[in-house]
Amino acid sequence: MSLRTDMQIISEWIEPGSRVLDLGCGDGTLLHHLQTHQQVSGYGLEIETQHIIECVASGVNVLQMDVDAGLSDFDEDSFDYVIMTQALQATRHPDKLLDEILRVGREGIVTFPNFGHWRSRLHLLMGHMPVTAALPSEWYNTENIHLCTLIDFERLCKDRGIKILKRTVVDHRHRSSIGMRILPNLLGEIAIYRFQRK
Repeated sequence: MSLRTDMQIISEWIEPGSRVLDLGCGDGTLLHHLQTHQQVSGYGLEIETQHIIECVASGVNVLQMDVDAGLSDFDEDSFDYVIMTQALQATRHPDKLLDEILRVGREGIVTFPNFGHWRSRLHLLMGHMPVTAALPSEWYNTENIHLCTLIDFERLCKDRGIKILKRTVVDHRHRSSIGMRILPNLLGEIAIYRFQRK
C-alpha cells in the first residue's frame, strides 16, 4: 500500500531503527510502514475501537488511550519521535500536548489543516465559517476545536521554547507545489512540522 504524500514526508524524516509513538494513529498505516521499511519500534495510541482492531490485524502495537488525558503513562525521553497527524487541532489543550510530546520524545512531528489557506479566508470574508476539502465539517459538527494558521503555530512554538526543524505544506490531496513553497500560509492546506526543544 502506498502512503499519502504527507505520511511519506514524515517517513523520510524518521531515522531507521528509531523508537516512535504515533498519537491518534488511526488504522496504523504510518506506523506499519515505518516498522516494515525502517525497522522502527514503538506504539500507536488510538481511542476508536475499529481502528484498534485494524492496527492489531496489521501487527501494530496499539494502546487504547485518549491523548487529551496526557501522556503520563510514558517516561521522559521514551521515544525518538512522537507523531500526530491531523489531530492536534481536535485536542482540548494543544499547547500542553506539545509540551508532553517533547517530554516523552526527542522530536515531535505534527500535521494540521491550515486555517490561513486562501479558501478559508474567502469563506470568512463572506461571513461564514469555512467548509473546504481540508476542513469538510460544518462549524456545529466539527471535531476541530483549535484551528490555527502556520503563523499561529510558529508563534506558539516560539513562546514555548520549541525549535522548528522542518516545515512543509501540501494541499488536501497531499500534493505540493512551488506556489505552496513560496506562499505556504496562503496556499498550503495542510501543514507538516518537525520540531524539538531549543
